[in-house]
Amino acid sequence: MWRAMTVPAPSARLIDKALAPRFALLCLGIWLNAADTLVTATIMPSVGGYAYFGWSVAAYLTGSIVAGACSGKLSLALGLRAATALGGLVYAIGCAMSALAPEFVTFIVGRLVQGLGAGAVVALCYVAITALFPERLWPRVYGAVAGVWGAATLLGPTLGGLFAAVGFWRGAFWMFVIQAAIFIGAVMVMLPAERREAGSGRIPGRQLVLLTVGVSLIGAAGVVASPRLAILLALGGLLGMAAMLAVNAKTHDRLLPKSAADLSTATGLGLLTIFATEAAVIGFTVYGPAFIQARHGASPLLAGYVVGAIAAGWTTCAILVGKVPAQKDGVLVRAGAVVILLGALASAWATPRGTLVETALAFAVLGAGFGLCHAFIARRTIGGAPADEQAMASGAVPTSQLIGGAIGAAGAGALANLLGFSHGMDPSLAYSQGPLLFAAFAPLAIMGVLAAWRLGRR
Repeated sequence: MWRAMTVPAPSARLIDKALAPRFALLCLGIWLNAADTLVTATIMPSVGGYAYFGWSVAAYLTGSIVAGACSGKLSLALGLRAATALGGLVYAIGCAMSALAPEFVTFIVGRLVQGLGAGAVVALCYVAITALFPERLWPRVYGAVAGVWGAATLLGPTLGGLFAAVGFWRGAFWMFVIQAAIFIGAVMVMLPAERREAGSGRIPGRQLVLLTVGVSLIGAAGVVASPRLAILLALGGLLGMAAMLAVNAKTHDRLLPKSAADLSTATGLGLLTIFATEAAVIGFTVYGPAFIQARHGASPLLAGYVVGAIAAGWTTCAILVGKVPAQKDGVLVRAGAVVILLGALASAWATPRGTLVETALAFAVLGAGFGLCHAFIARRTIGGAPADEQAMASGAVPTSQLIGGAIGAAGAGALANLLGFSHGMDPSLAYSQGPLLFAAFAPLAIMGVLAAWRLGRR
């Protein structure tokens, strides 16, 4: 992924000096989103509000989904420069809301606004690649920008841990406000200002409303006192997701391809695999740092790096299998899904009961599973769509992952509260109930394996 940046021949350079500022602009935009998750996961035990841990992630991811679905239309209506600057402004406002939040409900609203801004910024940064760089450089720019996610794996926990260690978690969000302001200024200088013509089609509003309602109901199930009401809310959330898929299949303004719910197609199987595996493991990102700090007395910095082993395993394996030919990708689709399941089971034991080394190794295995198969699942998912839906299928890959993360985070938060973690992370409770909290989502990982197994033989 970084090889093009190290080849010594002048003709193989990624960009020349004239294009370097544009490349830095894209990296900053991607960084705002890439670093946010790891920084926030590291500082969350310092923030408190254990009853709403899952909500903080679910709100951010839901906002990202909504913004990602709307960003293309927004770019057509306002122009790339104005739309990207607006996304940066919304992100900065969300960060400021989180930094100033007097209580956790306001913090969650701030996270939702952050997600709206970050989702728009990332989507529009990828659009900006085609506007800022000549076509011959597009593949190299896409590959090099992906390296920002790897850098976030290393720097995100460091930044979050440093702010948490000095007792100033709000400073992490103010840091992102400053970076967002720099990004907005650079956008106004570097991006073209021309206005674009309005495009056809509408924003998939009904699907987005049903998705938001579904995620909210699942999250609400964890903060109500009545178990019966919690079950009803969770069932309502699942019905909301089913209704979203039903509406999506019957309208021309789709959030996902028409075949997203058709498991006889490669597209349907691929999107199910991506959704199920992400929903099964997002709980380790949400609650992993808190468990590690409570069980081992670890610093926020160390806890962040242990959880960062997931991203490290993903990146390492993705690089190693990057040149596997297409005719062999079915093997990696199956193998990766199986490794994800094994890593999830190992992590479900190691997070509440294992040593720090055992936890880090289990997380690395979990991430390695995604690195083995994610790119190949995406290739089969997109390639299996009809020609007129391949662009939509391409966008549906990250959207399905975001939806899985939002649903999984809300579900993990609901279950954690039912198990007694709503008022804090007691070490003895973490030891006794932790395996149930994480292993409860293993059926989703098994569902991902079954879908991947069918996808791998197509």
